[in-house]
Amino acid sequence: MVRSYPFRFVLAAVLGMAVSQLAVAQAPAARPASPGLGGPVIPGVCFLSREAVLANSKVAVYASSRIKQITADAQAEIDRERKPLEDQLTALRAQASKLPADQLRAQEKALGEKFAPIQAKAELRKREIEKTRANALETISEQAQPQIAAVYTQKSCGVLFDRNMALGGNFTNDLTPAVVAALDGRLTSIPIERVTLAPGKP
Repeated sequence: MVRSYPFRFVLAAVLGMAVSQLAVAQAPAARPASPGLGGPVIPGVCFLSREAVLANSKVAVYASSRIKQITADAQAEIDRERKPLEDQLTALRAQASKLPADQLRAQEKALGEKFAPIQAKAELRKREIEKTRANALETISEQAQPQIAAVYTQKSCGVLFDRNMALGGNFTNDLTPAVVAALDGRLTSIPIERVTLAPGKP
């Protein structure tokens, strides 16, 4: 029996992380993640959702799209290398009943050895894309920090809380929409190319 090599080498896991942290908004930027329960506005107490900033700002949307394209390109590269081997596997399966057991095992082993470097390259591309995503997040966060500080000062804040940690309350002093607008005015894209890592390097 010919061993099955169901290698799709899908990079969707990394893409999923990229999308979840760069593209999918946990809530619209203009609305708090938790329901407002009302109450008085407490002077100096402000809120911010970094997740919404990293999801709704134009540069974050661009970064998500760019990383998605990089992931698709990497998948296409792996698919091109995998296709000839899959054709060989199909041919081997068709001949399996006609081949002596030792010859079948030898061809199966040889085919498995050809698949191995493609698997290694797929894992390398996954690590490279994850590093690319992390670098993009770091760059966007660095660009957002001055905008957060500026809006914090403009709103006369004395303390800043993570909006997503609040169970409820009056979110009048939610800085998120203003920070997103300020960041959009600062930049809408950043250079993003796939990071190149040495094989075996984490």
